[in-house]
Amino acid sequence: MLKFWDSKADAVVKGDNLREIAPIQEEIYEDEDGLTHLVFSKQMFDNPRYKIPENDLQLFKKFLDGGSRSYPSDGNIPLDVVATEARIIINEIMDITSNPEHEFYEEACDAMKNGGYGIVRGCVKIYLEKYTTRDWRRKRFTDDIDFWIFELRLFEHILKKSGWKKNPDTKEWEKKVDWIDYDTNNKKSGILIASNDLDQRMSFGNGSYLDGSDLKSIFKKKLKRGHDVDLSDVINVAMLQNSPDNGESDDWQNAWESIEESANTRDSRIISNMISLCRYAYAIADYIERVGNSIRKCNRLIFNKNEYPNSELKRICRYSSHWMGYFINNGPEATRSMIYNFLIEQQHLRQKYANNLKNFANNVLKLLNSKVRHADVQFEIN
Repeated sequence: MLKFWDSKADAVVKGDNLREIAPIQEEIYEDEDGLTHLVFSKQMFDNPRYKIPENDLQLFKKFLDGGSRSYPSDGNIPLDVVATEARIIINEIMDITSNPEHEFYEEACDAMKNGGYGIVRGCVKIYLEKYTTRDWRRKRFTDDIDFWIFELRLFEHILKKSGWKKNPDTKEWEKKVDWIDYDTNNKKSGILIASNDLDQRMSFGNGSYLDGSDLKSIFKKKLKRGHDVDLSDVINVAMLQNSPDNGESDDWQNAWESIEESANTRDSRIISNMISLCRYAYAIADYIERVGNSIRKCNRLIFNKNEYPNSELKRICRYSSHWMGYFINNGPEATRSMIYNFLIEQQHLRQKYANNLKNFANNVLKLLNSKVRHADVQFEIN
């Protein structure tokens, strides 16, 4: 019972994409009632793309420059670029549903029965449904679109029409995509892969299988695999969706069922993944709270023309077409006021997101402890 908790959340065992489960290095003690407490520390993702600044001023500047937090990713193509390609596929199929004479009319109607976004899974589905903040949607990277289409002839027909080509060696559908790297202003390109997750429907590692394309099914897969990128995605959905103040959506309530079902398995790997989920969630909540405090302290710096001359102000606007358009149409002074209003909003949102995450981690930890109480064990995060 004490020897399967992870010490590294993204160590992958070669050949099966499962995480390495190693003995814990954290505190263990037994209380007077004979209850064994396993105490874990909070932990941030090890992300080489982003080093957290030590002081509030640098943290604020990093936030305003669009880089206050990067996200673990499983690819190199910006998710917004990938989502655009997914929309092309969805729209092509939608067009067919309005033409009863089309060869694939019935197949298209069947594919669209759960809505256009029902044919995609994974991070692309999370993006399209806007389950997360814009910050995540802009900074997450991937290399493939996970489709969920039963009508395989329709699938291949649309891919061919949309410029995809089948690699004769890998048998995968590929498409070259281009985008502008806003940090360097250079053009970049990458190969995007379209995979149909139905190939994995009956077998997905460790005896599990894929159920569908809804948020609950996506969570189940991510919790079972438990790589850093998976846990990060779950945390970023929870940060926005787990909001007791504003009420919870049906999608989030269903997604929470996947967490309950995962805890019910009492599988050592899954429980370990969920402990890591809590460790990261608490640490990220602390970090987001720090960002909010730095914005509160430094928000009026946007009016300081020594720190932010017009040229720097324009550079800051590069990530947002709305901001850039505002700068061009209204000038730098009006843009400073617009960004200041944005900062005031964000300082409150950061606190809200932090509270949502802490509430989420508390609930997951409480759930886990309810499942191991019979073994006289309790998990804690210090």
